[in-house]
Amino acid sequence: MNPLLTVFIIGVLGYLLGSIKVKGLSLGTSGVLIVALLFGHYGMEIPSVIREFGLICFVTAVGFIAGPVFFRNFKSKALSYVVLGILIIAAGAVSCVAVITIAGIPTPLAVGMMTGALTSTPGLAAAIDATGDSMASIGYGIAYPFGVIGVVLFVQLVPKLLRIDVPGEVEKLNRAMAANVHQDTSGERHIQLDDFGFFPFMIATIAGMMIAKIVIPLPAGASFTLGTSGGPLLAGLVMGHFMHIGPVSITVPKPTLEVLREFGLVLFLMGAGTNAGKGFVEILMQYGAALFFLGAVMTLLPMVIGYILATKLFSMDILNSLGAICGGMTSTPALGTLLAVTKTEAVAASYAATYPVALIFVVLSAQFISIFLM
Repeated sequence: MNPLLTVFIIGVLGYLLGSIKVKGLSLGTSGVLIVALLFGHYGMEIPSVIREFGLICFVTAVGFIAGPVFFRNFKSKALSYVVLGILIIAAGAVSCVAVITIAGIPTPLAVGMMTGALTSTPGLAAAIDATGDSMASIGYGIAYPFGVIGVVLFVQLVPKLLRIDVPGEVEKLNRAMAANVHQDTSGERHIQLDDFGFFPFMIATIAGMMIAKIVIPLPAGASFTLGTSGGPLLAGLVMGHFMHIGPVSITVPKPTLEVLREFGLVLFLMGAGTNAGKGFVEILMQYGAALFFLGAVMTLLPMVIGYILATKLFSMDILNSLGAICGGMTSTPALGTLLAVTKTEAVAASYAATYPVALIFVVLSAQFISIFLM
């Protein structure tokens, strides 16, 4: 089937599935992932460039949205976000070690499952590089679907179970964001090169892709890069914060950012789903359905621990806690769901604060578990 036709068919069916609500819960945009997994199982493919394009559009838009408040928010709660990001990944790493030592799962397969449970493609790349075994990608494919869907449902289910007044919490968060937002007080009128803001958005993506290629050496011969998820996010945050360079405006209108965020997320889920769906059933039949359960544990345990730490230890409000958990789980689809449910971009700031820390530590965890337990 023509790849472009496949994209639109998956999109239509995915949105139909995502619109179905059961007791107030829905998959939302992640319905696209389910349909994409099915298409991938039957051998249909979407070019990787489409997935990468979608991911870059999504994270760059999130960066621009969070930029005006991110740096002030991070400065006031930096330690909380750093510790939370580290501990969420640590919980996933501990569960991975337990799977290897107790359940006897081969290290490459288990490390791949951990990266899938935490929806981290850079982590998977690190696991494959450290183990030299393609079995890591098998584990990733097993754990990835629940890694996405589990966090998507978690951020919807927790407020319902705790009977949280979400509109009231959104109002409080918006007031706090308005108090912290970076304001341009220069009084100057800046030159807007295009009405839709595509010029500054494209500048951010170019800068982000250059940042993504920077290799940072780590101990034990390991290395780290921000990749196409972290680089554009950082560039968007910086440009969203400064708003202009001299007389030239680098802001992007909110409607443009909202469209690019949703469009990018959909394309990313399509590519990730069709890729993970290849041989999915065969893999489970070969290694046993218990692997799916173990992968689910690797997703659930870090989320529960992260939520308890965020609310009890760091006294974060419910929405910032959920945003930080999305970042700690490196879950872009869950952030998309949280943005849709709360209808406020303020939750993106806590995601953006926790995400880079979690990204670094999931890569480190994959590398060090592979080194010491192979």
